[in-house]
Amino acid sequence: MEQEQKMQNIQIASSMGYVDLLIKSGEQFLGALRECKDCGVASSLNTLQAHAKFTCFEMMCVVVCALAWTGLRTATTKWIFQPFSKWCQLQPKEAEKVPESAWKFLFYCASWSYCSYLLFFTKHNFFHDPASTFHGWTSGADIPTEIALLYLVQGSFYAHSTYATLYMDAWRKDSVVMIVHHVVTFTLIIFSYAFRYHNIGILVLFHHDINDILLEFSKLNVYFKTRGGTYHSVNGIITDIGSVLFSVSWFWFRLYWFPMKVLYVTCCSSLVSNPNIPFYFFFNLLLFALTLMNIYWFLYIVMFVVKVITGQVKEVNDVREYDISENQKVKVSDDTKTLRHKNTVNNKQHIVNGFVKKKRA
Repeated sequence: MEQEQKMQNIQIASSMGYVDLLIKSGEQFLGALRECKDCGVASSLNTLQAHAKFTCFEMMCVVVCALAWTGLRTATTKWIFQPFSKWCQLQPKEAEKVPESAWKFLFYCASWSYCSYLLFFTKHNFFHDPASTFHGWTSGADIPTEIALLYLVQGSFYAHSTYATLYMDAWRKDSVVMIVHHVVTFTLIIFSYAFRYHNIGILVLFHHDINDILLEFSKLNVYFKTRGGTYHSVNGIITDIGSVLFSVSWFWFRLYWFPMKVLYVTCCSSLVSNPNIPFYFFFNLLLFALTLMNIYWFLYIVMFVVKVITGQVKEVNDVREYDISENQKVKVSDDTKTLRHKNTVNNKQHIVNGFVKKKRA
């Protein structure tokens, strides 16, 4: 009887519309919140002690790997990405941006490929049956080695990324939101590992990493299309195609599939399989926060598309570019001009029609 009920819930989920799924998920979450009679701090601490399993050795592995990512990025930037940019004769402005995008592009290609392998070529085929991620869940169960490896790589990378956004990446208008995103993602990875929600965690990672691949790939082509002082139309075409694919995939993977295959399962199906599943509200609140950030960045994409259609933007570039606001750009530009003028005066030069000429003695 219980198995038949589970199959009915799977069929209901597959037949419901997108809006209905969101409404039902929200109703289930709020209903569980109203019924919760003991959801205080003391209860949460007891639940944490009873069900969370995360050793000091595992935490040390995450820290060591995070430091290793930072060292590896520094080394590849110095010995591979920067020399390659110089060899390709990129403009200094573009050459400065290449290491960050190349580093992220290579990592997300590897991580998403591995997630795809787990979901479609192993026994962990949860993509077509997301509700099965919570079937047979038990507290403190052993995690398969192949999934534990994915969690170690992803958890340490997002710990590194939080630091990198502050001290290594270019500072952008949405960098604060990016830091919050990395902290939320890192928290989800660590706690889903500790509570053995690793099956649904694979789906969460799968639905997010592909967008970063397309984003960084498009940005790299933006930087390389003016290499050597000439415009390369091939890179321009690839940029346009990559930007379209990025925009479509963002909506499809993060705003359509993610709510249908993850949020509905964590809000509804998890309670069907395990009525007293621990930290139910904690995980769902973090997942909803992740969804809100996905919507926030999608608004950037929509605004950029509108600018392209209305002719305000002539070339496709990263909608998050670049590191300072327009007012700051004006200020920096003015300061640069002032400094340049002072230098010409000190060197006994004067400017005529924008060209620097030497003063006669």
